[in-house]
Amino acid sequence: MYRIFIIEDDPAIAGAVANHLKTWGLQVRCAEDFQHILPAVVEFDPHLILLDISLPFYNGYHWCSEIRKVSKVPIIFLSSASDSMNIVMAMNMGGDDFIAKPFDFSVLMAKVQAVLRRTYDFAGQVSVLEHRGALLNTSDASLTIDGKRVPLTKNDYRILETLMENKGKVVSRDVLMQRLWESDNFVDENTLSVNVARLRRKLEEAGLPDFIVTKKGLGYLVE
Repeated sequence: MYRIFIIEDDPAIAGAVANHLKTWGLQVRCAEDFQHILPAVVEFDPHLILLDISLPFYNGYHWCSEIRKVSKVPIIFLSSASDSMNIVMAMNMGGDDFIAKPFDFSVLMAKVQAVLRRTYDFAGQVSVLEHRGALLNTSDASLTIDGKRVPLTKNDYRILETLMENKGKVVSRDVLMQRLWESDNFVDENTLSVNVARLRRKLEEAGLPDFIVTKKGLGYLVE
């Protein structure tokens, strides 16, 4: 599990970012003592740091410089000071990316994943499919909706993974049956229908009705 350290003095922003990252299966810690950031970084040993520029005592540039003396951990700056001078300075101080506030959580997560992939070359380590708030983690076959874990059978997972990988496209019943047949006994038309119906009920109970759409004579899709 990747560890993310958030250095942000606004507790509302830090908390919201932390909660969002946790739903993606990341381990998160927020800085508390803004006068002694470096010991906390060394102790937590994060895989990535999200760093605000405007901080008490010393600004983000100072801490980026201090962190770079002891670590090559990737650093993404978060700041409302998004003029070109600040962006250039952030990069020159050793930053790996810059996200302007206010930001969209989907943009933040995309950048976090991109930096983690580039740095650690574990392309599948943080592999999550997302649609309408449903987060399917392909590394541990888990489904999270609104922060709550939804239990899946092996067949549930294979159906959902196939549909979410082809979001917006109709997936034929034959393709789904072949996917279920890869490591199980033969799956016929009726078995597939039963599996899809059961998965639909789970999604509806978790707050996602009509997540899987039937295209009569063609197959299924998520749109």
